[in-house]
Amino acid sequence: MSSNAVRTEQMQEDDSFLIGGKRFSSRLIVGSGKYPSFQTTRDATIAAGAEMITVAVRRVNITDPNKESLLEYFADLKDLTILPNTAGCYTLEDCLRTARLARAAGVGDFVKVEVIGDEKTLYPDNELTIEACKILSDEGFICLPYITDDPITARKCEEAGAAAVMPLASPIGSGLGIQNEHSLRFIIEQSKVPVIVDAGVGTPSDAARCLEMGADGVLTNSAIALAKDPVLMAAAMKQGVAAGRLAYRAGRMPKKQFASASSPDSGLI
Repeated sequence: MSSNAVRTEQMQEDDSFLIGGKRFSSRLIVGSGKYPSFQTTRDATIAAGAEMITVAVRRVNITDPNKESLLEYFADLKDLTILPNTAGCYTLEDCLRTARLARAAGVGDFVKVEVIGDEKTLYPDNELTIEACKILSDEGFICLPYITDDPITARKCEEAGAAAVMPLASPIGSGLGIQNEHSLRFIIEQSKVPVIVDAGVGTPSDAARCLEMGADGVLTNSAIALAKDPVLMAAAMKQGVAAGRLAYRAGRMPKKQFASASSPDSGLI
């Protein structure tokens, strides 16, 4: 292996980050919904190199041992963190109850906090999300709230005890990519906790762009699960995230309004 290849490998290996005191090397979080089968979910998760996967508590069996459970397919992946989410909750009470149910079932203290405020857009109710973060954080949960791309909401979630913030790039499941780069940049710049861009990522280039901006990671579900080949798309997303992160660490060249020759002017023939 060449010295450059070794250095690149070391850069990737050493670039871990913390969420709620737990260290992660992969900056790609995947979802578990919409796949054609649980086996495909498992195969894609492995291909993505993901160390965290979201599981919708209200839509996936995690409590009845007599029924098939998605979690059975990940039982041997000891380094995989299950991130239960409160998807489908429209009230504060439902969100709190769902999070507590997941912990009681033995899934752990991590929770993706979702309180949906609108059935058409599936945009989160930021006010209730902040309140849920405060209550659940006080109960010892490690909260990762799903929010709109609003810097004020991100700051208030952090103040409420969130271990990370998860602003959307565009409407969930849309695959539209980043629609409001300025707001996401504000959130990334101000946040003292990891910023995970969630919802709307459609392609590896979308994921790379999020990481190039300085986001700590991305979460994507539909883009992988609904691809013609989910496992292949998962592998592509892994590479997109890795490329975006390396580009951010390398530091891009400044943008210029006019052309600038690549070669020096001196020594011209």
